[in-house]
Amino acid sequence: MKRNRWILAGLLVLLAAALYENYDKEIKSWFGSGESSATEAESGKSVSALVAENAPKPGTPAPEFSLAGLDGKTYEVGGKRDKPLLLNFWASWCDPCKEEAPDLVKLADKYGSQLDVYAVNVTFYDKLDNAKEFVENYGYTFPVLLDEKEKLYRMYNGIAFPTNVLIDENGKVQDVIVGTLSKEELEAKIKKLLNV
Repeated sequence: MKRNRWILAGLLVLLAAALYENYDKEIKSWFGSGESSATEAESGKSVSALVAENAPKPGTPAPEFSLAGLDGKTYEVGGKRDKPLLLNFWASWCDPCKEEAPDLVKLADKYGSQLDVYAVNVTFYDKLDNAKEFVENYGYTFPVLLDEKEKLYRMYNGIAFPTNVLIDENGKVQDVIVGTLSKEELEAKIKKLLNV
């Protein structure tokens, strides 16, 4: 468990650094070389604030995409939808994703007639066989999409697993949840999205 936390922490540092052109200066500023990064100095904002600034915000259109699922079908997001969507980014090695998985299954079963759930395995950071085993072990019945090149995760400015994005029928982001919530907290956000 501690090993996974260190791996996740390392991935977060690398992802944040990769988002900026001035990679070397960012790393030095994080680890206390005394120099501040050009990006931070120019904007007066921290790295985490800059990352958050580029993330999809409530009320903005959800980034459009088309992605293949484990079932061989292609799933698309962009513009108006028949139902609101819970977009869940995960990896099979992620302990919080394992904790959240049973709740996602229950919520998808409960609200499936009113809500689409797409589980996006960021396969770039995972192994396909492990992802398939995870889906089978947790009984996912909703579409599981494969982000093999991390393109979608980057579009949504993902920084940690799990990340859940709630998108309304008009294709607008209503909430971005980084990390886990209790089943009750997540259900409250879903109810708000569905107006129930």
